[in-house]
Formats: sequence, structure tokens, C-alpha cells
Amino acid sequence: MTLIRRGIRLGVDVGKARVGVARSDPDALLAVPVETVPRSDATIRRLLELAAEYEALEFLVGLPTSLSGADTPSTTDARDFAAALAAASPTPVRLVDERLSTVTAHSALRSAGRSQRRSRNIVDQVAAVVLLQQALDVERSSGNPAGVALPPGQEPA
Repeated sequence: MTLIRRGIRLGVDVGKARVGVARSDPDALLAVPVETVPRSDATIRRLLELAAEYEALEFLVGLPTSLSGADTPSTTDARDFAAALAAASPTPVRLVDERLSTVTAHSALRSAGRSQRRSRNIVDQVAAVVLLQQALDVERSSGNPAGVALPPGQEPA
């Protein structure tokens, strides 16, 4: 088993209307839902509050590329959001591939007997759990943090 950095990570699933947030345990074994934050001018402030509350090691922001790996309008939005978060946060921000996390979240909720309409308020949290768990698993298997680190206060490349 590869060593993994100890510390709580916050997974962030960026959507147009809502931002799902998940967190890991301090040993980085398991991701669990935290909350869904409405997308507004106060979203980043709320994420900073959560990072302080959980003493987060880092944010892992999902980067929704197409299946082929190409950028989409959502990719650009997530990059812009992550850059704004990195500019405002003393907590490091990493962009991680999250292809199919929302699809996986909807599928899991359907399997649990929840309709898409009844799941609207939690699907973003579940997607954040999926992307965070994938990132934890990557770090555990490779020994390297998942994704790409954003320099504080700079646009991602």
C-alpha cells in the first residue's frame, strides 16, 4: 500500500446553479457528502468557511471534460471557478478529472429509488463524493496527489 498524505480534502462539484461539496476523513480513506451550496457571489466565501471548519489540506475541484478529453463550456466554467477559489484561498486548489461523476451520481441515486427530480438538491453532493473518492483512490494507488495544482491567484493553464 502506498503512503497517502494525511488530512481532510474537500471535493467540489461545480454546477451552474449549485456547487456540491464532499469531504474526506483525516486518513483520506472515504469521501462523504457535506452540503450543496447555491451558486452565487457568496459561494467561494462559504467554501472558505468549510475549509477553515474542517482544517482542509486542499480543495479538489472537478474538471468536467468530454469523454474524449476535450473542453466544454462546463470545463471553462469549472476552471474559472477554481481559479477564483485559488485566488481567494490560503488552502491549495487542485483540478481533477471528473468525467462521468454526475452521471454516476444520478445512477446511484436512481438505484436507491430516488427520482431525478427528488434528487436535485443532493446530486451535486453525491457527484462531489464520486470525484473526491476517485481522487483519493488515485493518490492511494500512485502515491501522488490527483490532478493539477493551481498556483494561488493565477489562472490555470
